[in-house]
Order: sequence, then structure tokens, then C-alpha cells
Amino acid sequence: MDTQQFDPAAIDAAARALEAGALVAFPTETVYGLGADAENPAAVAAIYAAKGRPQDHPVIVHLAPEAPLDYWACDIPPQAQALAAAFWPGPLTMILKRAPNIPDAVSGGQDTVGLRCPAHPVALALLRAFKGGKGGVAAPSANKFGHVSPTLAEHVQQEFGSDGSVAMVLDGGPSQVGIESTIVDLSRLDTHGPVLLRPGQISAEAIAAVIDQMPAAPDAAAPRASGTLESHYAPHTPVAMQERATLLDTVAALHGADRKVALIHMSDMPATHAALRLPAAPDGFAHALYAALRAMDGQGADVILVEAPPQGGDWLGVNDRLRRAAHGSTGIVHGLLNSQAKV
Repeated sequence: MDTQQFDPAAIDAAARALEAGALVAFPTETVYGLGADAENPAAVAAIYAAKGRPQDHPVIVHLAPEAPLDYWACDIPPQAQALAAAFWPGPLTMILKRAPNIPDAVSGGQDTVGLRCPAHPVALALLRAFKGGKGGVAAPSANKFGHVSPTLAEHVQQEFGSDGSVAMVLDGGPSQVGIESTIVDLSRLDTHGPVLLRPGQISAEAIAAVIDQMPAAPDAAAPRASGTLESHYAPHTPVAMQERATLLDTVAALHGADRKVALIHMSDMPATHAALRLPAAPDGFAHALYAALRAMDGQGADVILVEAPPQGGDWLGVNDRLRRAAHGSTGIVHGLLNSQAKV
């Protein structure tokens, strides 16, 4: 794997690698993506193979600002045009009806496609160099499926550095947003209206301010979309999220049971085996979250405890990611307290 700092030669080499069917990891303002030519089914299949991603789980296609939206989607509603004008380049993905010429490899076999224009300068330079700015790069997060998304080039190296599946990594520094894009479904406006499939930095209220309609919660018939499985964004170490008062009791009990605790918190906490304090503001917490989960995952702890952030409002995206990271770990604290301590 060749890791390149951002320069014109590296961008050109990455664009040529994509055109040749290779995989290239690149930074966006949300997380690092693992990119392939969206119109090359074999290249898209290589993403799925590298990540261990289920074939029916769609990927998001990234476009340059100048790319024609109607090449990728059909029956484009005016709401989509309004949202693109308001938030692109930026962390918003729109689910639209897939144009007939676009292979279903990117959509998990559905008749929809997820599209977004990222705001990172490296991503924009790559998209403009790839196929003269008219191509699309399919790019889920550059990590093994279900694991913590990468926000640094070194995270990508940790995921794929030894397996030879990724031709290049463009290093654009830390991702500024830190959690994945908001996803809004606009493919069923006549029957369901807009639907918020995944929260992110761009809130439902911000979307409603543009299209004069509040997105609804996901329904059973909503299109499948990236990062919406119940268990996702998870480190190898089990994660439990608790309110501060409960968390203080849990830390004390686990210490008493000779268990190693890694702690991610916002307020004052007692000393633990390992700990990181994150900003008590939603944007700062989101920016640091995935790097913190990765760092705590490497501390040899029995559990990663996370102080639960506030609910609602601008914290919706952070809470969504933490809930999915902790899914399946129900009872982990009880189990640690009621099993024989490790020697």
C-alpha cells in the first residue's frame, strides 16, 4: 500500500489507479473512504471483498461538484436540487432513484443510489481528476465491515496495511467532522415524504429548513443504506454506554472486581486503566470519537465504558454511532462482575 501526502502528482496517480480498477483510500470531511470506480462492477466487488461487506449493503457514490446529477439518478425531485445547493459539498447523502445506466453493484441490488459531494479538498481534487470530474467514486468507510471508521490515514493502514487490497492511501490529515454523513431518503416523496435514514452533522431540522418538510423516522420499507445496521462502528473490545451516575458506580464495581476499564468521558471521572476525555460539545465529541474508540481498543481493557452524551438535538448522530457500537454488548458489565476475575 502506497501512502501519499496531498500533492498534484499523488492525486493524478490515485485517479489513474481508480480508472484502472484499483482501490484507493482517501480522506473526506466525515471519515476516510475506500474508493473504487462506481461504474466498474468488478472494482466495486473488490471493495466488498476487502471490507468483508455483505453484498446487499449499498455503498455511497461520491461526486465532484460539477458532475451531472441526472447521469446518476432519475426522477430527481426539486427537494434534491435544493438540498444539494444548500449542503454540497458537505456531509449529506441523498438516496434517489438510480438511473438505468448505473450498475446495481453500488446499490446492493436496489433501484436507488446514495449520492454525495464531499467537502474535503483532497477528495474534491481526486473526484475532479477522476474521469475529468464526470465519474463517481463508490466509497464506504475504509475499514473492515462493522468496525470503527477511520479518521486518519494511519487508521486505514491499520485496517488494510498487510493484505495488499488497497493500492494507495491519500493522506489528508484528520477528518474534521469525524462521523459519517447524514443520509436522507428522497426516493419515495410521493408516498412517504423525506426519511432520515442515518443522522449526522446535518440535522433533520436543517434539512426541513430547506425543503419545508421534516424528515420522518425510517420505516420498514425504507431503502437499505450504509451504516444503518444495528451493530456497527464497533471496536473489538466490548462497549457499554452509561449515564454519569451509573457510570461512577460501574467503574468502582469493576475496579473492585479487578477488571480493566477503558473510559471515554466528558466530565470529571476517577482514574481508570486508560481514559480519554472528549469535548463536551457535539461537534468536538464527534470529531474525536472514532479515534478515541480506536485508542481505547488498544489498551487491553475488559470493557470500554462511555459516558452517555446528552440526548436529542445536535447529539443525535453521536448517540446513533455509540448505540450501534454498543449493540450486542448488553450484559457485558454484569458478566464481568459475576465471572471470575482474570488472573
